[in-house]
Amino acid sequence: MTQNINIGLQNRLLLTLAEKEVSVFSLEDAKKILQANNSATRHVLMNLTNKRRLQRIERGKYLLIPERAGQELHWAESPWVIVPHLIDEYYVGFWTAMNFWDMTEQIPYTVFVATTKRKRNLEFGNQRFEFVTLSKKKFFGFIEQKASKKKSFNISSREKTIVDGLMHPEYCGGIIEVIKAMWNTRKEVNWQTVLEMAEKVEINVVLKRLGYLLSILNIDEKISKKIKEKINKLPYNYLDPTTNKDRIEISKEYVLIINRTTDELLDWMEH
Repeated sequence: MTQNINIGLQNRLLLTLAEKEVSVFSLEDAKKILQANNSATRHVLMNLTNKRRLQRIERGKYLLIPERAGQELHWAESPWVIVPHLIDEYYVGFWTAMNFWDMTEQIPYTVFVATTKRKRNLEFGNQRFEFVTLSKKKFFGFIEQKASKKKSFNISSREKTIVDGLMHPEYCGGIIEVIKAMWNTRKEVNWQTVLEMAEKVEINVVLKRLGYLLSILNIDEKISKKIKEKINKLPYNYLDPTTNKDRIEISKEYVLIINRTTDELLDWMEH
């Protein structure tokens, strides 16, 4: 009798989730659907996980494996669907956003998520979710995009993606990926907006890197000129903090230690 009740609850949960087109849900969501207590709900979730109809994402969060996954029950849900269920205040950013906006041909294994809250990085399926904590004053410049007809997610705009890359090139594959992204999206980006956002984060090295890379790419001389007028602060900063610290030259214009050659920065253009 108890087994029949449990199977009935399992079927109710699966049918309800399918009808509502819900793919990611919480323990609390399941409790409401089943109108059951914690213990009974956890038992249902454990049985469905064992049957591989559900996958546990993290504590209290589950992914529905739809019937169309077939007998092998292999299923990979889009990260755009998963991320909104992992943390409230967030946006997808950095290298992941660069890939989304076609700024890079690289497909990063890691999904980078900016947030104002500390959260542990997460491995799920064949992806890694890395959470980058930003202060409130740096947490802006994101927009809503559709993941599907009923689902949406937050992602940094093209302009903020560039600024975040200049601020944290370590989350973008290094400064070479950032300069490549700037070039690939040069016609879609509002460079005045990039400048305003670079000022808003209040990190002087972001302006310095922006000015130097724009000058290397010969993009928007007016913006480069404005940047030169705004930056006069010491000390000198490294152009690329992700590589060795060997100095190649000094840029007095942009108050930078140049530790990448121009050939290194632009080598990808020849391919």
